[in-house]
Amino acid sequence: MEIVNRKARFDYEIYDTFEAGIVLTGTEIKSVRNGSCNLKDSYIMIKNNEAFILNMHISPYDKGSIFNEEETRTRKLLLHKNEILKLKDKISIKGFTIVPLKLYFNKGLAKLEIGVAKGKHTYDKKESIKERDIKRETDKMLKNRY
Repeated sequence: MEIVNRKARFDYEIYDTFEAGIVLTGTEIKSVRNGSCNLKDSYIMIKNNEAFILNMHISPYDKGSIFNEEETRTRKLLLHKNEILKLKDKISIKGFTIVPLKLYFNKGLAKLEIGVAKGKHTYDKKESIKERDIKRETDKMLKNRY
């Protein structure tokens, strides 16, 4: 199961990526395994040399009863100290931010791929759409040819 934040790749230009662990409760991990997670409006903040993800929506587990957590609570990310310092240096430059790219499982553990990104302008987004359409049409033509 892999949850991808496609909006991040459209809205931002990604310069560097990191893999981080994420602290989740038992019912949250079950919801993520079911695919009930959304990274669309979430972002990452560094506070007191610790990384946190905000606004990540995990739907409550339907069999979870009283153990369900708040859907958009702040969750801690697990990174090495030198990685956090690198991230802190990179986002100190004006216009850069940290966004989650995808959530996946690696050897049974939930991992979050995060990226150092800079927001795209409207004309860059239009260019991305144009390139994607051209690629789609050429792929379709090549497929029909054979």
